[in-house]
Amino acid sequence: MMLPDKKITIISGHYGTGKTEFAVNLAIRMAREGQKTTLVDLDIVNPYFRSYERKRELEKEGVEVLVTSRQGKIDIPALPAEIMKIFSHDHKKSIIDVGGDPVGARVLGYYKTQLDTVPHDFWFCVNHNRPENRSKDQVIQYIKETEQLSRQPVTGLINTTHLGRETEENDIIKGDAFVADIASTLELPFIYTVGEEKFESLLEGRLQASFFPIRIYMIKPWELDDAKGGHFAWLEE
Repeated sequence: MMLPDKKITIISGHYGTGKTEFAVNLAIRMAREGQKTTLVDLDIVNPYFRSYERKRELEKEGVEVLVTSRQGKIDIPALPAEIMKIFSHDHKKSIIDVGGDPVGARVLGYYKTQLDTVPHDFWFCVNHNRPENRSKDQVIQYIKETEQLSRQPVTGLINTTHLGRETEENDIIKGDAFVADIASTLELPFIYTVGEEKFESLLEGRLQASFFPIRIYMIKPWELDDAKGGHFAWLEE
């Protein structure tokens, strides 16, 4: 499985697609592969499930974390000047986690001048189980709106189809086929199909995209008891 080769990789997708979970896992994977990595939380849309919430785990892996909205403490569109350093010509790579609605897309548009100066990719996450991602036409229209408002072309698609802890292998396979069809129509690369590590052996040879195994970092408030009880105990390692 190839990791991003551009200096900046932008991750977007509608709320609930799993794009933040993917962004966190991607940043950690890159750091473990020896790449100096920064994760930029530009998601000012959703104050509850943000990559900044996993700052401790990310920094433990060597990932630098930058965040909007006064260090993530309030949900206002404040864009600190330190974010500008990701556009410098050093050897560090950056993941930008951006909100997947018109407001989030416009925030990315603020950085068009800077993005135009560095190699970057813009990957769009699709979860076929989300109401906004149920039909092919819906997804294509959403991608076009995102491109217009962000002032950046989408350069690849990610299948993040899931049903939370109820996800089964067939959910991932159906999402893989769905996103492959959209990628073909739009003539875009189909980069990854994302799923928990436990599915990797079950899905071998059954997907059209490379499988990207993840751990669950973005624990929902109602799952905190499970985390303490051992289901997510590895987060405390």
